[in-house]
Amino acid sequence: EKVTVKGFVANEKGKKLSDFNGVIYPLVFDKASSINSLNNDNNFWDSMGTPVPVVFRFKSQKNILFKGKASVKNGDFEYSFVVPKDISYSLGKGRISHYGENGETDASGYFENFFIGGSDSNAVADNSGPRIQLFLNDEKFVFGGVTNENPKLFAKFFDENGINTAGNGIGHDIVAVLDGNSSKAILLNDYYEAEINSYQKGYLRYPLADLMEGKHSLSIRAFDVYNNSGEAQTEFIVAREANLALDHILNYPNPFTTQTAFYFEHNQPGQNLDISIQIFTVSGKLIKSLDSYVFSDTFRAGPIFWDGRDDFGDKIGKGVYVYKLKVIAPTGQVVNKFEKLVVLN
Repeated sequence: EKVTVKGFVANEKGKKLSDFNGVIYPLVFDKASSINSLNNDNNFWDSMGTPVPVVFRFKSQKNILFKGKASVKNGDFEYSFVVPKDISYSLGKGRISHYGENGETDASGYFENFFIGGSDSNAVADNSGPRIQLFLNDEKFVFGGVTNENPKLFAKFFDENGINTAGNGIGHDIVAVLDGNSSKAILLNDYYEAEINSYQKGYLRYPLADLMEGKHSLSIRAFDVYNNSGEAQTEFIVAREANLALDHILNYPNPFTTQTAFYFEHNQPGQNLDISIQIFTVSGKLIKSLDSYVFSDTFRAGPIFWDGRDDFGDKIGKGVYVYKLKVIAPTGQVVNKFEKLVVLN
């Protein structure tokens, strides 16, 4: 069932704060479930000194049906979501926890006067899984890109009815698998967050750490609230940050007529890089030098534009040219790479 929740931000006396404009973060929980303690201490002994397992049974409300973000305008807020199939179908009270902020003031509250259970016989059919885009660090990442040993998994999701994060259904979690090692799959339900004012779009970020140098593969799988699955895969290369590394050096467009831009990947984010691009004829004559000193806050540098003119301001002739990319890191390390470009008239 598609549900819409409306509410307002109030002061301690319950009066709406009409001047409150900000963001609210709802967490919608399924009913409380019974859980047994692990008895991992064996801290009870009988009269003979033999450890006796002591298991406590308690209630916990931990399965998240929706984790979102909504605008608060003049104190009022509203958001919608589709209840996942993976709920506990028995009837019982759920819980909504809210946190809000407007940059100056925090707000919090909860609501429990509603029931969750059963299913909607009139729900619209859905047989398509979520669309997933998978990156390392940011959206500038491309398949086979370079990163350091501590990258961030970054994924974007879209589904008409929303992503399943309930954690109730076996195998219906958001999981990532590194290098095909499914026995160490990474559970990502708690890292998913819906985009503001949308239950259909969302994203997650998860830190990976201490990866080995070399080529790696990464896949991620998620289910929508109807339990249809979607998957995305990518590959990347880890180069230790202590050693400057460059990859995916290109200019675009290539071939070009009036202007092109140079790009490259590196493993030194958050550093000032001294960049030199020299363009040569195929016979080795230097015709243009482009020098820049830039702060690169991501793993991808560029664009560095060139108008196709030489150092004297004259337009160069059509043909094939060679360019040399030279990058100097703050540590003094230098890496040179050569590529080709084509000029059209």
